[in-house]
Amino acid sequence: MTADDKPTTRLGLRVNIAQFSLLVGVNALVGGMLGQERTVVPLLATEVFGVPGYTAALTFIVAFGLAKAATNYFAGTLSDRYGRKPVLVAGWLVALPVPFMLIWAPSWGWVVFANVLLGVSQGLTWSTTVVMKIDLVGPARRGLAMGFNEAAGYAAVAATALATGYIAADHGLRPAPFYLGIAFAALGLGISTLFVRETREHARLEARTHVARVDGRHDHLGDDLTNGQVFAQTSFKEPALSAASQAGLVNNLNDGLAWGLFPVLFLSAGLSIERIGLLAAIYPMVWGVGQLVTGGLSDRWGRKWLIAGGMGVQAAGLAIMALADGFAWWASAAVLLGAGTAMVYPTLLAAIGDVAHPAWRARAVGTYRLWRDGGFAVGAVLAGVLADLYGVRTAIGVVAALTALSGVVVAVRMYETKHDPAPSSPVTAGGPR
Repeated sequence: MTADDKPTTRLGLRVNIAQFSLLVGVNALVGGMLGQERTVVPLLATEVFGVPGYTAALTFIVAFGLAKAATNYFAGTLSDRYGRKPVLVAGWLVALPVPFMLIWAPSWGWVVFANVLLGVSQGLTWSTTVVMKIDLVGPARRGLAMGFNEAAGYAAVAATALATGYIAADHGLRPAPFYLGIAFAALGLGISTLFVRETREHARLEARTHVARVDGRHDHLGDDLTNGQVFAQTSFKEPALSAASQAGLVNNLNDGLAWGLFPVLFLSAGLSIERIGLLAAIYPMVWGVGQLVTGGLSDRWGRKWLIAGGMGVQAAGLAIMALADGFAWWASAAVLLGAGTAMVYPTLLAAIGDVAHPAWRARAVGTYRLWRDGGFAVGAVLAGVLADLYGVRTAIGVVAALTALSGVVVAVRMYETKHDPAPSSPVTAGGPR
């Protein structure tokens, strides 16, 4: 093969649609690995292992959140150093033993350790599919790309949560619900190894053709930041990046609460496992499907007010969940919570991509996801302690107030990150065409 025969690296959704679609499918499998736990594992804690107290029962979410948060941070650095595809494949290798451990766990400690592995796997696989899609599409359709990525992942979370609820009702909490996880891990590893292609060169191309904002807002950031500088800018210094990081943390704080306490609340009200599975699925399903709309909307309307408004809608859903009783009210609250999260989730990632230079964008995404998925651990601990001291409904109410406050922080601190630095056109390794 001569140099002229090599595939041309081009940015854009249409020209990379085959690889983009493949990565959407891969992320659906990543979401399915998480969804196998949403209905069943909280019930394993109380019904099989008899774990005393809400705080102890939520240790599996703490373990998952801490492992995923830390891995997110390193995934960005590793993908810059070694490439995106090796990190993705490594994540699937880590995922392989998880469903088997959940099936055969002789004690709750095994379940907690399985969630450490699940967190590492999710940090490597989900972070990498995010970065790869941002690499492929370039700056013009970033929100739409993130909408498709997160929609695939969380629609799969919802579908698997629903399916495992019905499977558990017919066949018990173990082992049948976790057969889905075995299939997901095998498919994910096979597709990622055989069919996914490296996208790091797309990021390098965008870095070479990068056009700064006309208002000069990001000029001081530069394109050659150390890991420490990227962490500081994303976490604290840069207004939009830091506002996004705190909103991501609070978003997953309330998701950690929903994952760990909602099934317990519904079970205490006498709902069947099938209905608990349905309620557990409504929230991520609305979240997942809604992102197909909100991601693209953020490309047209902007990021800031979708994020601030979405945090407010989430807070309203949580407040109803805390105050109301009965399947219909809880289903309505789950719809609101899902809609608010759909407004926020892909838009936060798009905002990070807007601000971060392509040369250090993967590390910025990793830092943001460190804070965001650290919210699982914070939410599990906070929710567990509050539930043990004051009851489940009080815990949900406190998290609703924190979510509303986070939206206010975004409204005050974040500026609009969406901008069009140049007319959109396909970009190739030879320059714009």
